[in-house]
Amino acid sequence: MADLRDPAELDLDKIESIEKQSLRWLFLAATDFGFDAWEIFHQSGDNVQDIAEDITREMLDRIGGYQIHRRVFGNVDYRKARYVILPEFAVRQGMFVDSKAEKTSRTATLQMSQVSMEVRQKRGGSERAEVGALPRLATYDGANYLTTMLLAHYEYEDVDRVHHLRHLTVAALPNGLLQERYNPNVHDTIWRAGRNAPTRGEVFRVRVSFEELVNKQPWRVQRVTYNETMRIATANWADVPVTVPAIEGDDHD
Repeated sequence: MADLRDPAELDLDKIESIEKQSLRWLFLAATDFGFDAWEIFHQSGDNVQDIAEDITREMLDRIGGYQIHRRVFGNVDYRKARYVILPEFAVRQGMFVDSKAEKTSRTATLQMSQVSMEVRQKRGGSERAEVGALPRLATYDGANYLTTMLLAHYEYEDVDRVHHLRHLTVAALPNGLLQERYNPNVHDTIWRAGRNAPTRGEVFRVRVSFEELVNKQPWRVQRVTYNETMRIATANWADVPVTVPAIEGDDHD
């Protein structure tokens, strides 16, 4: 293939461009899927996490992409090997998309197997540096694949035991190669404490703050809003900071 680059040789701005293009792909999949996501959430009696995963798989299968016939490994519900084709070059990519269904709109809970950065933050007055288990680059048959981690975060509320989808937030987590741009130290971070209890031996988890991620790079968080009265889904790609609405019960720590 003409000008197929090794992702290990890309500069940081090129990596940002690839992640931005990848998020556009997920954003378009979500907007094309439209109000169908609300309908599926509303009508299904399944566990909300299972509903979210099913919606993500279906909307991504509809939109397709430049797939490579190669199995990639990771602890997410959607993963594909594919080519990212830019005007100047192409690169192999390990695309990972994980679905979250939560009643909060400001953060998304992550396992460390879904993070390629080192999480640098303060917890309980102590500085922590936990290394994510997702590789920055994955190698298969001697070829490097750039790891890209995206989130499809379904914010919902239950009314009379029926699920009502309010927003779908799609976000691009920075690859660990971008560590110094997004989380250089515990005071400059995009992370919040995860909902795990060390005293009970629970595995370390972390939450990404959408607000802090927007402050770092506005395009990294995009939102689809569902209006059940008009039965429409609305969204506009934003390259400037967007307001992340709070709902009752949001956790800010």
